Amino acid sequence: MIGLGTWQCSVDTMFFKGDATIKVFDNNGEYGFEIAIPDVDIPEIDVKDIVEEGNTITATAQISLLPGKDISIFVEFEEDTFSGYLKIPFVGKVKLKNGVKVA
Repeated sequence: MIGLGTWQCSVDTMFFKGDATIKVFDNNGEYGFEIAIPDVDIPEIDVKDIVEEGNTITATAQISLLPGKDISIFVEFEEDTFSGYLKIPFVGKVKLKNGVKVA
């Protein structure tokens, strides 16, 4: 498993601009994720179809706010940094910038 740990990155969307914290953990042999954004109530996220290839993770996610709509996830890790993006229906491409490992 790659990318395990707690990461922080900058996010800039029409709804939010600031830092997000993403915890990636081993959940009994499967990836587990926790996302925290200050002052934002994060809806339940169902991450599925996770593909690990080299130092990248691609996945599909769904949230209760967009039932039946898939969110595409791409993240590339380099030691203690990462970059990536989400493709969210009705929002577009959201870049994950300046990603660093914090724990």
